[in-house]
Amino acid sequence: MSNEDAFILDNDIGLYVVADGMGGHAAGEVASQEAVDTVLGMVRRGYASVEQFQQEGPTGDNVRGVQRLLESAVQAATYMVFAIAENDPDQKGMGTTVSALLVMESHAVVAQVGDSRVYLVRENKVYQLTEDHTLVAWQVKQGIISEAEAALSPHKNVITRAVGSRDYVQVDTQCIEVGPGDRFLVCSDGLHGYLTDEEIPAILALGPEVAVSRLIDVANARGGRDNITAVVVEVAE
Repeated sequence: MSNEDAFILDNDIGLYVVADGMGGHAAGEVASQEAVDTVLGMVRRGYASVEQFQQEGPTGDNVRGVQRLLESAVQAATYMVFAIAENDPDQKGMGTTVSALLVMESHAVVAQVGDSRVYLVRENKVYQLTEDHTLVAWQVKQGIISEAEAALSPHKNVITRAVGSRDYVQVDTQCIEVGPGDRFLVCSDGLHGYLTDEEIPAILALGPEVAVSRLIDVANARGGRDNITAVVVEVAE
């Protein structure tokens, strides 16, 4: 099985991205790697908006600025992946999920496309910060099926939004306050599909390196059949 996941872990600028690619002829690998590289490059180039936020605090304009930065980075990745696929018949139709987390001193910004996820663990409680862009999640949201039915649905892996399948995608973004001791998990569905939310706080409390190993071990032990990527971020006390 080829690894179609890619990730970025950049502590210097506080950027953490997980992408889970899709497409034949190893195109998923190309899509996910191109996406994370583009997001990183765009955030670095536009980092002045982060510095302004750090200096002036969370004014309305500054919040919109950092959210736009991350959204624009994901849109740039969308255009890049789409353009590459258009120029290579073997990569036609490739795409990728993108879950991105930008951690600043007092706040964090999340950007989401697809069904990788970002979780926050605070005071031993877990919060899923992202919404899955899948057919099943939409059906649950509309009340068409229940959570129990969703777990058994044959359409669990049908993604409704992806980076690169078109030249534009709707990106969900949000800005949240961050406090000492907060922990974040950014992961592909190869992990969260084998893990309950309630298990996450105790594992993340082990510290980033141990937690990542434990998370992957748990997913594999439960029959993990997909690529598994996990990035754990801990805000200093």
